[in-house]
Amino acid sequence: MSKTKKIGVILIILVFTTILSACQITDQVSSNNEILTDSTETEDLDSAQQLFAFEEVLTELYEDVNPGIVAIYVMTDVTAGSGSGFVIDKQGHIDTNLHVVRDAVEIQVSFPSGIKTRAEIIGEDSDSDLAIIKVDLPQEDLYPLTLGDSDYLKVGQFVAAIGNPFGYNGSMTVGIISSIGRTLDSLSISSSGTPYTAGDIIQTDAAINPGNSGGPLFNMQGEVIGVNRAIETINVSVDSEPLNSGIGFAVSVNILKRVAPALIEEGHFPYPYIGVAGYPELILSEMERLGFDRARGVLLTDVVEDGPADNAGLEVGDVILSIDGQELLNFGDMVGLLFNKYSPGDLLSLEVHRDGETITLELELGERPQ
Repeated sequence: MSKTKKIGVILIILVFTTILSACQITDQVSSNNEILTDSTETEDLDSAQQLFAFEEVLTELYEDVNPGIVAIYVMTDVTAGSGSGFVIDKQGHIDTNLHVVRDAVEIQVSFPSGIKTRAEIIGEDSDSDLAIIKVDLPQEDLYPLTLGDSDYLKVGQFVAAIGNPFGYNGSMTVGIISSIGRTLDSLSISSSGTPYTAGDIIQTDAAINPGNSGGPLFNMQGEVIGVNRAIETINVSVDSEPLNSGIGFAVSVNILKRVAPALIEEGHFPYPYIGVAGYPELILSEMERLGFDRARGVLLTDVVEDGPADNAGLEVGDVILSIDGQELLNFGDMVGLLFNKYSPGDLLSLEVHRDGETITLELELGERPQ
């Protein structure tokens, strides 16, 4: 065989081999693409099924709880307003925010069933901005909601708010818990003219607007975990009403569970009182001055004369590190702990940082002045 023929045969073999390899690669790529396509389709199907399942959770939640949620319309001597509320028992007691019904001369309540009636104020709590009103209806027309446990809340959990924003009854919005343990100004004013602090506040991005106040915040099990109270915003409507900006606040349900029985029986709830003011949390310069490796404790900026803290020996500049062994990271921790666990007359053991040393002081709680 000539040299030229040999080269020709080799080239033919190489070309055939290349074509065969290309076909094999094409088949493999095609097979891989089919696998990827099948995998993507499976993932899309799973995502769709999860979305439909979540949608079903929300629709069932709404259908289960909506009969127990009410719209509240209030007339005062000078103005009119609206808010939300929810039934808490078969005796006709309804929870709402105090700022919704304060100074009311007439309160009207509208139920999803079409029932409309008047209500009267039974109890007021200006510290946590809660109020109990009562309607006179047959038990079969009342649907009390289930109260959950806010001690088990975690940031990131889904929540739903239902209420009467801008008069749109039965409106539902969905979001997550953005934070827990927040504080807000109380409606109660201290002797110095500044507001007391309300503690154990839930922060959420579920849309809350004027008219949502007093309505329930739910977990995905349909349990009330908070009472919608306020929003933080710089946005306003054409009527100068504040508009949602993704930062809303709700009073924790555990505060409601403590307060409601006293409001029904006595008309008020006696909050514990320690008689101090302090930084919301330690700033870096104060940490450095105190020699702390992290922000912790409550640095006192004021001690009320003859108050419980003053009588216990606390001083301005002290840092309360713990109460009965419960470490405090900031002022909100202290207020939330006192609101949830203690009552006037209880004795506390305080771990206090003073002048580079740690001391222990005993304190008897008073009742927060009104």
